Amino acid sequence: MSYQGGEFDVIVIGAGHAGVEAGLASARMGAKTLMLTLNLDAIAYMPCNPSVGGPAKGIVVREIDALGGEMAKNIDKTHIQMRMLNTGKGPAVRALRAQADKFLYQHEMKKTIEETENLLLRQGMVEGLVVEGDTVTGVVTQTGTEYKAKAVIITTGTYLRGKIILGDLAYESGPNNQQPSVNLSYNLKDLGFEMVRFKTGTPPRVNSQTIDYSKTEIQPGDDVPRAFSYETTKYITDQLPCWLTYTNDETHEIINSNLDRAPMYSGIIEGTGPRYCPSIEDKVVRFNDKPRHQIFLEPEGRNTQEVYVQGLSTSMPEDVQHRILSTIPGLENVRMMRAGYAIEYDSIVPTQLWPSLETKKISGLFTAGQINGTSGYEEAAGQGLIAGINAARKVQNKEPVILDRSEAYIGVLIDDLVTKGTNEPYRLLTSRAEYRLLLRHDNADLRLTDIGYDINLISEERYKKYLEKKEAIDTEINRLKNTMIKPSEAKELFEEIGSPLKEAATATLLLKRPEIKYEHIEKIAPPETNLDSDVTEQVEIHVKYEGYISKQLDQVQKMKKMENKKLPEDLDYMAINGLAMEAKQKLAEVRPLSVAQASRVSGVNPADVSVLLVYLEQGKLKKINS
Repeated sequence: MSYQGGEFDVIVIGAGHAGVEAGLASARMGAKTLMLTLNLDAIAYMPCNPSVGGPAKGIVVREIDALGGEMAKNIDKTHIQMRMLNTGKGPAVRALRAQADKFLYQHEMKKTIEETENLLLRQGMVEGLVVEGDTVTGVVTQTGTEYKAKAVIITTGTYLRGKIILGDLAYESGPNNQQPSVNLSYNLKDLGFEMVRFKTGTPPRVNSQTIDYSKTEIQPGDDVPRAFSYETTKYITDQLPCWLTYTNDETHEIINSNLDRAPMYSGIIEGTGPRYCPSIEDKVVRFNDKPRHQIFLEPEGRNTQEVYVQGLSTSMPEDVQHRILSTIPGLENVRMMRAGYAIEYDSIVPTQLWPSLETKKISGLFTAGQINGTSGYEEAAGQGLIAGINAARKVQNKEPVILDRSEAYIGVLIDDLVTKGTNEPYRLLTSRAEYRLLLRHDNADLRLTDIGYDINLISEERYKKYLEKKEAIDTEINRLKNTMIKPSEAKELFEEIGSPLKEAATATLLLKRPEIKYEHIEKIAPPETNLDSDVTEQVEIHVKYEGYISKQLDQVQKMKKMENKKLPEDLDYMAINGLAMEAKQKLAEVRPLSVAQASRVSGVNPADVSVLLVYLEQGKLKKINS
């Protein structure tokens, strides 16, 4: 006999990085929200790398913040080190990365959830969904408790039928020996969802007191105060360093001589692993021409001696892991505290989702995070935020928020998943974004704050400051366009820079020179009031890259015309003459919402797109559908 646990607008299953963003967004938008998790002590847990950000991923964190999410604020409060990456390259690839105090990160996120109105946090294992017709109406837990809801978001991470593999040992488990979720996976299969088996891994953790840091290279944080969130005003200055060392021939020899004991090569592991985060045994085999591989030693927090051995992800037997560690400079006498392991888990095929992250099969059911085939905390959090927003909006009878590929990396991520699918754990890369000069770390607020404000996740105070910043940027750009600088006014400075001025020119024209920065212009022609550094940064980037940005904006406008050519959700592609059979099958599976999305479906070629355009222009699609 089931026990009625209550009625909610939205239920979130899971409290990892996707789940917390989903629950917080839903509750903050006014939806009565229940968050169910296996273990209240593992909220926002970091089972793998204790870090947030990095190339592309760091920009996602900024986007989450611009939309009103929590990850950026939480890492700003709890990091032990922060660095801006790729500072020697252009602004399109710069990204912030923070080393986390993983335990404090969990603690602060749990505290935030507990203090959020409309959000009830409860421990419990969801065994199945309650579905009436093609609509989800609630969930049932292991104890038989039934909770009713108008929308449900599944964010189960790597827990679905999780299996830990270490050498020849394999057993059912979630990350770090936590309880797995088994029956929910079978329930999804029974409901008709296509599932796949993926794998990820983690390296050993070692005791900091047993590392000889004199044999490693220090990797300090930046001296300049940095933050992910646009709201952060207090900065952590007492940072902890990370350390760099390398594998060597002896390391590789031990790995090669024990490949018969490696689950990856012995057939024990069945799931597909992440291409862009390979295990050390995979790296040694695939890149056998490389004499060494980087190993970063990363502290897991301020109040622990555990150090994460980044770059040494492995599922080799424990005795082999000990021998591998002892060959690495600085780790010769190290004590391993936790062995590395691989974990297999179930994911759903993401082409079964609409761009809103609602499932096509069951109305009101959303999925987000690693269950959708992604890897990484940031990708999970970005999806969780969008799923939470759209679940709340569905309950409120509002249109979903769907980010365009030209608006956000989150838009690129979700579009890739629901349009192309993935046959391996998906990792977001800057190369996946065709408009990456527009999707920069520095301008996430300019791209997305209006959306965050419109859906009530950005406060009035924050929005007012954002509008003031926008106005300051526009005013300064216009001032520079109308400011003439004469050679006599800048002779000494420009000669010192090595950029002599022979005739009068506008400040804008001078700033376009690669060797000239805004600070140089500011000395010659200062603004009436002091401007914040984030304003002057935008001014300089806009002026220097104006031509490139304009070209990308033109491309965006052309693509938007294709995005505006809508396709019916239930279009019968098999009835369209002229489409290749592969295109018919793929389009029927994905059911794209626009011609632009159809053009990105794997197996759809330009000739197929032309056929769709002809049918649209002639009004034939309506006839086919009627």
